[in-house]
Amino acid sequence: MDQLSRPFRSVLYIPGSKDRALEKARGLAADAIIFDLEDAVSPDAKLDARDTLNAALAAGGYGNRFKIVRINGLDTEWGEGDIAAFKDADVDAILVPKVNSAADVDAVVDRLGNDTPIWAMMETPLGILNALEIAAHPQLTGFVAGTNDLAKELNCRFRADRLPMQMALQTILLAARAHGVVAVDGVYNAFKDEDGLRIECDQGRDLGYDGKTLIHPAQLEIANECFAPSAAEIELAERQIEAFKEAEESGQGVAVVDGKIVENLHVETARKILAKAKAIADM
Repeated sequence: MDQLSRPFRSVLYIPGSKDRALEKARGLAADAIIFDLEDAVSPDAKLDARDTLNAALAAGGYGNRFKIVRINGLDTEWGEGDIAAFKDADVDAILVPKVNSAADVDAVVDRLGNDTPIWAMMETPLGILNALEIAAHPQLTGFVAGTNDLAKELNCRFRADRLPMQMALQTILLAARAHGVVAVDGVYNAFKDEDGLRIECDQGRDLGYDGKTLIHPAQLEIANECFAPSAAEIELAERQIEAFKEAEESGQGVAVVDGKIVENLHVETARKILAKAKAIADM
Protein backbone atom coordinates (compact mmCIF):
# COMPACT_ATOMS: atom_id res chain seq x y z
CA MET A 1 0.00 0.00 0.00
CA ASP A 2 1.29 3.46 -0.93
CA GLN A 3 2.22 5.43 2.19
CA LEU A 4 0.00 8.41 1.34
CA SER A 5 -3.06 6.22 0.88
CA ARG A 6 -2.70 4.08 4.00
CA PRO A 7 -4.18 4.95 7.42
CA PHE A 8 -2.03 6.49 10.15
CA ARG A 9 -4.84 7.09 12.66
CA SER A 10 -2.90 5.58 15.56
CA VAL A 11 0.90 5.55 15.79
CA LEU A 12 1.93 3.80 19.00
CA TYR A 13 5.31 4.17 20.70
CA ILE A 14 6.74 0.85 21.91
CA PRO A 15 10.03 0.64 23.88
CA GLY A 16 12.59 -1.26 21.82
CA SER A 17 14.03 -2.76 24.99
CA LYS A 18 10.90 -4.49 26.32
CA ASP A 19 10.26 -8.03 25.06
CA ARG A 20 6.78 -8.15 26.54
CA ALA A 21 5.73 -4.86 24.94
CA LEU A 22 7.16 -5.91 21.59
CA GLU A 23 5.21 -9.16 21.76
CA LYS A 24 1.97 -7.47 22.81
CA ALA A 25 2.25 -4.98 19.95
CA ARG A 26 1.70 -7.77 17.44
CA GLY A 27 -1.94 -7.97 18.50
CA LEU A 28 -2.78 -4.30 18.99
CA ALA A 29 -5.08 -2.29 16.71
CA ALA A 30 -2.42 0.28 15.81
CA ASP A 31 -2.04 1.50 12.24
CA ALA A 32 1.66 2.09 12.84
CA ILE A 33 4.25 1.36 15.52
CA ILE A 34 7.26 3.47 16.49
CA PHE A 35 9.81 1.09 17.95
CA ASP A 36 11.62 3.52 20.21
CA LEU A 37 15.34 3.38 20.94
CA GLU A 38 15.52 6.98 22.15
CA ASP A 39 13.40 8.42 24.99
CA ALA A 40 11.79 5.13 26.02
CA VAL A 41 15.13 3.38 26.63
CA SER A 42 17.50 4.23 29.46
CA PRO A 43 21.17 4.85 28.61
CA ASP A 44 22.34 1.62 30.22
CA ALA A 45 19.86 -0.42 28.15
CA LYS A 46 20.39 1.13 24.73
CA LEU A 47 22.92 -1.37 23.40
CA ASP A 48 20.90 -4.40 24.49
CA ALA A 49 17.76 -2.78 23.06
CA ARG A 50 19.23 -3.02 19.56
CA ASP A 51 19.52 -6.79 19.86
CA THR A 52 16.09 -7.13 21.47
CA LEU A 53 14.38 -5.08 18.76
CA ASN A 54 16.27 -6.68 15.89
CA ALA A 55 15.20 -10.11 17.13
CA ALA A 56 11.57 -9.00 17.37
CA LEU A 57 11.58 -7.53 13.86
CA ALA A 58 13.26 -10.63 12.45
CA ALA A 59 10.59 -12.81 14.07
CA GLY A 60 7.89 -10.72 12.37
CA GLY A 61 4.23 -11.00 13.20
CA TYR A 62 3.42 -7.28 12.95
CA GLY A 63 1.19 -7.77 9.94
CA ASN A 64 0.46 -4.73 7.82
CA ARG A 65 1.22 -2.23 10.57
CA PHE A 66 3.64 0.45 9.38
CA LYS A 67 6.92 -0.21 11.23
CA ILE A 68 9.10 2.75 12.24
CA VAL A 69 12.32 2.68 14.28
CA ARG A 70 13.17 5.83 16.19
CA ILE A 71 16.94 5.99 16.51
CA ASN A 72 19.02 8.11 18.85
CA GLY A 73 20.39 11.32 17.41
CA LEU A 74 23.73 11.42 15.66
CA ASP A 75 24.90 13.85 18.32
CA THR A 76 24.73 11.03 20.89
CA GLU A 77 27.04 8.07 21.37
CA TRP A 78 24.33 5.67 20.13
CA GLY A 79 23.12 7.24 16.89
CA GLU A 80 25.71 5.81 14.51
CA GLY A 81 25.32 2.33 15.98
CA ASP A 82 21.53 2.48 15.74
CA ILE A 83 21.72 3.26 12.03
CA ALA A 84 24.22 0.46 11.44
CA ALA A 85 22.02 -1.98 13.36
CA PHE A 86 18.76 -1.19 11.52
CA LYS A 87 19.71 0.03 8.06
CA ASP A 88 18.87 -3.38 6.58
CA ALA A 89 16.09 -4.35 9.01
CA ASP A 90 12.51 -5.12 8.00
CA VAL A 91 11.17 -1.63 8.71
CA ASP A 92 9.17 0.89 6.72
CA ALA A 93 10.95 4.02 7.95
CA ILE A 94 13.64 5.39 10.23
CA LEU A 95 12.51 8.18 12.57
CA VAL A 96 15.15 10.79 13.37
CA PRO A 97 14.84 12.87 16.57
CA LYS A 98 15.28 16.63 16.82
CA VAL A 99 15.64 17.34 13.11
CA ASN A 100 16.67 20.98 12.66
CA SER A 101 17.31 21.09 8.91
CA ALA A 102 17.49 19.06 5.72
CA ALA A 103 21.20 18.63 6.44
CA ASP A 104 20.26 16.48 9.46
CA VAL A 105 18.29 14.21 7.14
CA ASP A 106 21.23 14.11 4.72
CA ALA A 107 23.53 12.98 7.51
CA VAL A 108 21.30 9.99 8.28
CA VAL A 109 20.77 9.12 4.62
CA ASP A 110 24.52 9.16 4.01
CA ARG A 111 25.04 6.64 6.80
CA LEU A 112 22.11 4.47 5.76
CA GLY A 113 23.42 4.12 2.23
CA ASN A 114 20.02 3.00 0.95
CA ASP A 115 16.56 4.36 0.10
CA THR A 116 14.83 3.58 3.41
CA PRO A 117 12.24 6.33 4.00
CA ILE A 118 13.06 8.89 6.67
CA TRP A 119 10.60 10.38 9.13
CA ALA A 120 11.48 13.46 11.17
CA MET A 121 10.61 14.40 14.73
CA MET A 122 9.58 18.04 14.55
CA GLU A 123 10.33 19.15 18.08
CA THR A 124 12.72 22.12 18.02
CA PRO A 125 12.13 25.78 17.17
CA LEU A 126 14.72 25.61 14.39
CA GLY A 127 13.10 22.49 12.98
CA ILE A 128 9.71 24.19 12.86
CA LEU A 129 11.16 27.23 11.12
CA ASN A 130 12.87 24.94 8.58
CA ALA A 131 9.89 22.61 8.13
CA LEU A 132 9.44 23.38 4.43
CA GLU A 133 13.03 22.52 3.46
CA ILE A 134 12.93 19.38 5.61
CA ALA A 135 9.68 18.21 3.98
CA ALA A 136 11.22 18.80 0.55
CA HIS A 137 14.03 16.29 1.14
CA PRO A 138 13.57 13.49 -1.43
CA GLN A 139 13.87 10.69 1.15
CA LEU A 140 11.68 12.36 3.79
CA THR A 141 8.17 10.88 3.89
CA GLY A 142 6.79 11.57 7.38
CA PHE A 143 6.60 14.19 10.13
CA VAL A 144 5.89 13.51 13.81
CA ALA A 145 5.04 16.50 15.99
CA GLY A 146 7.19 16.21 19.10
CA THR A 147 5.00 18.40 21.26
CA ASN A 148 6.59 17.55 24.63
CA ASP A 149 10.10 18.57 23.60
CA LEU A 150 8.77 21.54 21.67
CA ALA A 151 6.84 22.81 24.69
CA LYS A 152 10.03 22.58 26.75
CA GLU A 153 12.00 24.52 24.15
CA LEU A 154 9.30 27.18 23.79
CA ASN A 155 8.86 27.51 27.55
CA CYS A 156 5.11 27.62 26.95
CA ARG A 157 2.38 26.75 29.42
CA PHE A 158 0.09 23.77 29.00
CA ARG A 159 -3.38 24.67 27.78
CA ALA A 160 -6.10 22.24 26.84
CA ASP A 161 -6.67 24.16 23.60
CA ARG A 162 -2.92 24.03 22.78
CA LEU A 163 -3.03 27.69 21.77
CA PRO A 164 0.74 28.21 22.35
CA MET A 165 1.41 25.27 20.01
CA GLN A 166 -0.87 26.23 17.14
CA MET A 167 1.65 28.09 15.01
CA ALA A 168 4.06 25.14 15.18
CA LEU A 169 1.37 22.51 14.57
CA GLN A 170 0.06 24.35 11.53
CA THR A 171 3.54 25.03 10.15
CA ILE A 172 4.34 21.33 10.34
CA LEU A 173 1.11 20.51 8.54
CA LEU A 174 1.54 23.16 5.84
CA ALA A 175 5.02 21.92 5.01
CA ALA A 176 3.85 18.31 4.98
CA ARG A 177 0.96 19.02 2.63
CA ALA A 178 3.17 21.12 0.35
CA HIS A 179 5.41 18.10 -0.27
CA GLY A 180 3.13 15.08 0.12
CA VAL A 181 4.44 14.06 3.54
CA VAL A 182 2.47 12.21 6.22
CA ALA A 183 1.88 14.35 9.34
CA VAL A 184 1.15 12.79 12.73
CA ASP A 185 0.16 14.81 15.78
CA GLY A 186 2.00 14.72 19.12
CA VAL A 187 1.20 12.59 22.16
CA TYR A 188 -1.39 13.18 24.86
CA ASN A 189 0.36 12.49 28.15
CA ALA A 190 -2.61 11.80 30.45
CA PHE A 191 -3.29 8.34 29.06
CA LYS A 192 -6.15 7.66 31.50
CA ASP A 193 -7.99 10.85 30.53
CA GLU A 194 -10.23 9.64 27.72
CA ASP A 195 -12.20 12.86 27.41
CA GLY A 196 -9.05 14.96 27.12
CA LEU A 197 -7.59 12.57 24.56
CA ARG A 198 -10.74 12.73 22.45
CA ILE A 199 -10.72 16.53 22.49
CA GLU A 200 -7.09 16.64 21.39
CA CYS A 201 -7.61 13.98 18.70
CA ASP A 202 -10.58 15.91 17.34
CA GLN A 203 -8.48 19.07 17.28
CA GLY A 204 -5.69 17.32 15.42
CA ARG A 205 -8.17 15.91 12.91
CA ASP A 206 -9.80 19.33 12.49
CA LEU A 207 -6.38 20.82 11.73
CA GLY A 208 -5.79 18.15 9.08
CA TYR A 209 -3.38 15.70 10.71
CA ASP A 210 -3.36 12.09 9.53
CA GLY A 211 -3.33 10.62 13.02
CA LYS A 212 -1.88 10.82 16.50
CA THR A 213 1.14 9.39 18.26
CA LEU A 214 0.18 7.45 21.38
CA ILE A 215 1.99 6.40 24.53
CA HIS A 216 -0.35 3.66 25.75
CA PRO A 217 -2.50 0.95 24.10
CA ALA A 218 -5.52 2.27 26.01
CA GLN A 219 -5.48 5.28 23.69
CA LEU A 220 -5.82 3.28 20.47
CA GLU A 221 -9.60 3.02 20.28
CA ILE A 222 -10.25 6.74 20.59
CA ALA A 223 -7.53 7.73 18.10
CA ASN A 224 -8.74 5.17 15.58
CA GLU A 225 -12.28 6.47 15.90
CA CYS A 226 -11.44 10.16 15.74
CA PHE A 227 -9.17 9.94 12.70
CA ALA A 228 -11.43 7.61 10.70
CA PRO A 229 -14.26 8.87 8.49
CA SER A 230 -17.51 8.74 10.44
CA ALA A 231 -20.58 6.94 9.14
CA ALA A 232 -22.16 10.35 8.47
CA GLU A 233 -19.11 11.53 6.50
CA ILE A 234 -19.10 8.36 4.40
CA GLU A 235 -22.84 8.64 3.70
CA LEU A 236 -22.50 12.30 2.69
CA ALA A 237 -19.50 11.54 0.46
CA GLU A 238 -21.47 8.87 -1.36
CA ARG A 239 -24.39 11.24 -1.94
CA GLN A 240 -22.10 14.03 -3.13
CA ILE A 241 -20.45 11.77 -5.68
CA GLU A 242 -23.78 10.47 -6.95
CA ALA A 243 -25.34 13.96 -7.13
CA PHE A 244 -22.38 15.37 -9.01
CA LYS A 245 -22.45 12.47 -11.45
CA GLU A 246 -26.13 13.12 -12.15
CA ALA A 247 -25.44 16.85 -12.57
CA GLU A 248 -22.67 16.17 -15.09
CA GLU A 249 -24.89 13.80 -17.06
CA SER A 250 -27.47 16.58 -17.36
CA GLY A 251 -24.84 19.06 -18.53
CA GLN A 252 -24.42 20.90 -15.22
CA GLY A 253 -21.09 21.76 -13.60
CA VAL A 254 -22.33 21.76 -10.02
CA ALA A 255 -24.77 19.80 -7.89
CA VAL A 256 -26.68 20.59 -4.70
CA VAL A 257 -26.70 18.29 -1.67
CA ASP A 258 -28.47 19.25 1.57
CA GLY A 259 -28.81 22.81 0.29
CA LYS A 260 -25.06 23.20 -0.36
CA ILE A 261 -23.20 23.52 -3.64
CA VAL A 262 -21.09 20.52 -4.61
CA GLU A 263 -18.29 21.18 -7.09
CA ASN A 264 -15.52 18.99 -8.42
CA LEU A 265 -13.25 19.86 -5.49
CA HIS A 266 -15.88 18.54 -3.07
CA VAL A 267 -16.13 15.34 -5.07
CA GLU A 268 -12.37 14.91 -4.91
CA THR A 269 -12.53 15.22 -1.11
CA ALA A 270 -15.46 12.79 -1.01
CA ARG A 271 -13.50 10.21 -2.98
CA LYS A 272 -10.57 10.55 -0.59
CA ILE A 273 -12.92 9.93 2.33
CA LEU A 274 -14.25 6.76 0.74
CA ALA A 275 -10.75 5.59 -0.18
CA LYS A 276 -9.59 6.08 3.41
CA ALA A 277 -12.61 4.20 4.73
CA LYS A 278 -11.82 1.31 2.40
CA ALA A 279 -8.15 1.28 3.40
CA ILE A 280 -9.15 1.09 7.06
CA ALA A 281 -11.59 -1.73 6.34
CA ASP A 282 -8.91 -3.60 4.40
CA MET A 283 -6.58 -3.43 7.41
